Amino acid sequence: MPEPESRTTRPLVDCQGLTKVFKDFWMRNRVRAVDNVSFQIHPGEVFGLLGPNGSGKSTTIKMILGLLRPTKGRLAVFGKSPSDVNTKRRIGYLPEESYLYAFLNARETLEYYGKLFGLDRRIRESRIDELLEMVGLSAVQFRPVREYSKGMQRRIGIAQALINDPELLILDEPTTGLDPIGTRQIKDLIIELGRRGKTVLLSSHLLADVEDCVDRMVIYYGGRIREQGTCEQLLEAHDKTVLEFDRLDGDMISAIDRLVRERSGGERALNRAAQPRQRLEDLFIQMVEKARSERAGNSGAQHGGQTAAFLRAVPERETVGEAVIDRLVAAGSAEDLSRASEAPKPRVAPEDDALIGSLMNQPETPSAPSTPLGGGGAIEPDEPPADVDLGVIGSLLEVDQPRDSEGPGGRAGRGRTP
Repeated sequence: MPEPESRTTRPLVDCQGLTKVFKDFWMRNRVRAVDNVSFQIHPGEVFGLLGPNGSGKSTTIKMILGLLRPTKGRLAVFGKSPSDVNTKRRIGYLPEESYLYAFLNARETLEYYGKLFGLDRRIRESRIDELLEMVGLSAVQFRPVREYSKGMQRRIGIAQALINDPELLILDEPTTGLDPIGTRQIKDLIIELGRRGKTVLLSSHLLADVEDCVDRMVIYYGGRIREQGTCEQLLEAHDKTVLEFDRLDGDMISAIDRLVRERSGGERALNRAAQPRQRLEDLFIQMVEKARSERAGNSGAQHGGQTAAFLRAVPERETVGEAVIDRLVAAGSAEDLSRASEAPKPRVAPEDDALIGSLMNQPETPSAPSTPLGGGGAIEPDEPPADVDLGVIGSLLEVDQPRDSEGPGGRAGRGRTP
């Protein structure tokens, strides 16, 4: 993999001489879980933290999150102390074990975490729908979490780690309990987040899962870093050469072997010729896809949909807002029309119905200039109804007007008519 372009920027996570020692009740050193560890994670990098169980990976992650305080060394996250509260909203975290409220269902769980991050209701609902579809739990979103299998609980845990669209995503053993389909999906998600520019810290002891995703890695053992570098630097075998052809017959393979022996003076020879094998994961995925194409049923979590729209790569994200608005407007219009057609119509008396009909059938006429009545008021229609006494109305309105018969020296105030 190419080196990340963001290496010239300030590291997002900077560990220097990080050490964590756990003590017993008498404050005696009991376990040195992390011993003088130094590494940096740069923005936009997928970083692997590898090692067997008990090597100090989870302890390092908890110190990055501010859940544990280092015994010695320096640690900065987003250029600040890990205990800084403002950094928490920029981090998504999937712990090694999924700690979920058993009485909540999947949707309520994501709603709870979305509210913790202060997400707007519309954004929260949209992300919940997208994440449930992505992790394959839409069909079982209203079942209590206590009824979920371990793999299904892992899926909802991954969804809650992404609900706030974090800048730094920390995944501690993310594929534990997942079937090969879910494992492939999580790896594809990590790769896509890396393309988008997200920073991902992936901790695992399953080396095959990490190998496909990370840009750089460190390998722990006994709380110390034993090796670190890119996949190419650590995995390339310098004493072997691999040649790949389309399928060859035995005569062609023998000819290649003779040519190699002749050119090398007998020092080189063809060590092995065999047909390439596909990975078991690929075979499993093909089998499942074939079964799904035959509409074979399966209970529990489904295959899962595309990556949530708000987590997709930047070029696609630019048009997401407009697409979402169009979809919401269309859905709202259809919903309004549906509600209007299904709403019960009010009962109207026959005489009221006739009156409403006569009013609606009257032609609209432009408003005529107001006509003064008795010098004090105005009535809009050209011809008032026959049962209206204009004289009475005029006399009432005339009360509030100054009397023209009185001069400047008279009473110009308001009074009652005699």
